[in-house]
Amino acid sequence: MALATTAPASITGRPTMPALTGLRAFTATNIVFFHFWNPAWFGPLAPLMDNGYVGVNFFFLLSGFILTYNYSDRQAAGKFSKRAFWRTRVSRLYPVYLLGLLISFPILLLEWQVRTHGQFFLGLALTTIMQQGWSPQLATFWNTPAWTLSCEVAFYLMFPFLLRLPWPRRARVLLLILGALWLASLVLPAIYMWVRPDGLASINRMSNSYWLRAVKLTPLPHLPTFTFGIVLSHLNDRLKLRDRTRFWFAVCGIAAITTVMMQGTRVPFLLMHNGLMSPLFAISILGLAGRHAITRVLALPLFVGIGEASYCLYILHFNLWRWFHTSGFLVKLHLLRFDPWISYLLLEVSAFAAYRLIERPSRRWMQKILPASPAPATR
Repeated sequence: MALATTAPASITGRPTMPALTGLRAFTATNIVFFHFWNPAWFGPLAPLMDNGYVGVNFFFLLSGFILTYNYSDRQAAGKFSKRAFWRTRVSRLYPVYLLGLLISFPILLLEWQVRTHGQFFLGLALTTIMQQGWSPQLATFWNTPAWTLSCEVAFYLMFPFLLRLPWPRRARVLLLILGALWLASLVLPAIYMWVRPDGLASINRMSNSYWLRAVKLTPLPHLPTFTFGIVLSHLNDRLKLRDRTRFWFAVCGIAAITTVMMQGTRVPFLLMHNGLMSPLFAISILGLAGRHAITRVLALPLFVGIGEASYCLYILHFNLWRWFHTSGFLVKLHLLRFDPWISYLLLEVSAFAAYRLIERPSRRWMQKILPASPAPATR
């Protein structure tokens, strides 16, 4: 998932955007709420949780935006190395991904019971190398949310080639490209809703069928959204917006996202899942790329800390929650009466601990042992 995209300013040579890291904290937490929630827990805000799945699409877009922001100058200067980029991505993603699989071992035993032997061993192989998303049947094998990593791996492989494309410099042309990419992200969902290849009478977030899973979970339908983020980053560089303008962009974008999510049941599910909200995400990101009152709030250390650990939260939360509620430790410690809030808190704390104790040290270790890339040729 697009939760592991921030590069330090010392590497990129550009100012960091802590507000976007803080926003990741809220988005990742809402994905947790989406997976484990009850309308009674959230009252009038329940629709925000019920439509929390849109956060995944937001992260795909944000990934393209941040990666381009971090690396476009290096590409222009002839200092971008594909091998170094891929090495950094692997060292950032795989250790925590592997941890997520290890703590999900009981789910692997259940997979053995419900799959054919062929499906099981194929799912085992694909999931181990982050490729399960290419199989609609196996996309949620072993660790359900990890299907997004198949998308991210595909995007990261394509990113160096997308980065070097001669993107236009005129803002108007970039806006037209964004419009085309937005429409492209809706083509497959629209075709599915028209053809109904699985014969489903209605489609909602609980629907489950082969071709629906192909549109929802495989990498290619989400590629336009990732590319949208790349183009948005170039547009951000061209526009040179004033901070006051960015403030109102942030206000309008966040308000519009909240409004649509609150009315999400009235919007076709598959369009919401696959890119419909990209223009609203774009307005919000442009707004939060500046410096004003909203970005100062999102840049508070608490939010930035959770945002930095948001990849750990995403990868670990699904089966950690299951363990919390099957191991009986909440009962033994007399904490069950505080549920679900104690479980949410424990997930956040566990994610932060995994970030500090596993993700960061293992990233440094893997960067030492993975083959270094030769220095890129200068122009």
